[in-house]
Amino acid sequence: MALKRASDWQKLPVTLAELCIDTTLRCGQSFRWRKINDEWTCALHGRILSLKQDPQHVLYKTTWPSLQTGLATPSSSVEKDDTEELLRHYFSLRLNLADLYEQWSNADPNFAKKAPGFAGVRILSQDAWEALIGFICSSNNNIARISQMVHKLCLHYGPLIGHIGDEPIHDFPTPEALSGNKVEGRLRELGFGYRAKYIAQTARIIAKEKPVGWLETLRNPESAMKTTAATVVPDNIPTYKGAHEELLALTGVGPKVADCVCLMGLGWGESVPVDTHVWQIAQRDYRMGKTKSKTFNKVMYDAVGDHFRSIWGSYAGWAHSVLFTADLKSFADKPPKHESVSDGEESPVKFESEKNKKKRAKTEIAIEVKPEQVEAVVLDMELPAKRRRTRRQL
Repeated sequence: MALKRASDWQKLPVTLAELCIDTTLRCGQSFRWRKINDEWTCALHGRILSLKQDPQHVLYKTTWPSLQTGLATPSSSVEKDDTEELLRHYFSLRLNLADLYEQWSNADPNFAKKAPGFAGVRILSQDAWEALIGFICSSNNNIARISQMVHKLCLHYGPLIGHIGDEPIHDFPTPEALSGNKVEGRLRELGFGYRAKYIAQTARIIAKEKPVGWLETLRNPESAMKTTAATVVPDNIPTYKGAHEELLALTGVGPKVADCVCLMGLGWGESVPVDTHVWQIAQRDYRMGKTKSKTFNKVMYDAVGDHFRSIWGSYAGWAHSVLFTADLKSFADKPPKHESVSDGEESPVKFESEKNKKKRAKTEIAIEVKPEQVEAVVLDMELPAKRRRTRRQL
């Protein structure tokens, strides 16, 4: 039996100390949540989720596609409302965040100093495919523009789930939807630049060369959703390092993108994505490196991750995300705004000052000369000579 189109508001008991959605949903992990009518809205697993929060609860409402419209929806979800289970998984609520904050504070005076103002920052358990494409879009980019690109992917290639008011809400496109011969050209027309090639090629690899469910075989078994079984059984027990190496073989994936996917898409809590911003935190607060240079190589990249893992342990990536968010105070202190982005439009939400934009422009120029340099907001240590040739052709 199909559920009614929209449920009433339901309560998920969770305090702001354990989860702050206003921070977690806009700190550069997921790029599809939008603030509509003061509610966080996104399509996940064939339904539209609307979220808001009080000090003791996350309140959620589920909107299902009308069967009469012909919009696709998983029948199993319609027959049984598993939204609470989905949210518990998505926000990784199996972990006690207060205990982790206490552990990291005891091990690290800098974390103890910074964390109290940024409680409730959790790592999301996203779909690995969505995380992969989202973070391929993140190279040499900022959160507002990544969100625009992901919105365009959903608008042009994702299934329409329904509407909130006049706003169409699309789910994320499948690998098959992005693997067509005309996808790269269309994405270039939509402003994706050199990333268009990486997205199209990676989609073809996942859709046509890898077994169905291959990405799930790289997942940390402890983070898997109980009702979700991988279509392909891995030959060996998955490891963080193994997953990272597998991802690096994909087009458009460098060390930082691979680490982002491992942390936010595959559940490897020890994964520490390192960009220039994180490198600056390591230099300033943890006395790593002899200079304040913005350049670093693979050895330095690995050293930063290993150092943070030695301090924070098996969930180092979670602790790193708290400090990353705390350091972006101009972003964290800015209240989220309603964002409606159409083709060709720039987002009305601005996260950078003019001064910072000039600095970022200088860094982007340097990247064309030195591929090991990375941009300080959401940049990757990533792709060698191929990327520079592609950029010159644009």
